[in-house]
Amino acid sequence: MKWFFKILALSLMLQSFQCTDTNDSSDTITSAQLETKKQEIQNYINSFSCSESVGCSFIAFGSKPCGGPGSYLVFSNSVNLTKLQEMVKNYNEMNRLYNIQTNAISDCMPVAPPTEVKCVDGVCTIIK
Repeated sequence: MKWFFKILALSLMLQSFQCTDTNDSSDTITSAQLETKKQEIQNYINSFSCSESVGCSFIAFGSKPCGGPGSYLVFSNSVNLTKLQEMVKNYNEMNRLYNIQTNAISDCMPVAPPTEVKCVDGVCTIIK
């Protein structure tokens, strides 16, 4: 009978040390969600055309697992910059969390920003 109580006490003690998953499934970010957000940003950018007088700019986009941006997006200066920055900030944070959740790896090579962007036939383009 003593052994029964010892085993019972040991079982209860071990259960109290069990790991619990603090990641709620509603917090899990999927690649489909990232792709949807990316497409929303692209659609927003594409809804503005550029011209020589308006010009183009770029913004860091995505999050590499080792840190830093995954790429750069070019856009017409006629966009609402505050709105675009907020959209990209949200995407970058989602991408960062996705990398953590999936234990993503990458080449860790820094992605250099464009040195020249221009409006070519009404579309902002990275020249170099």
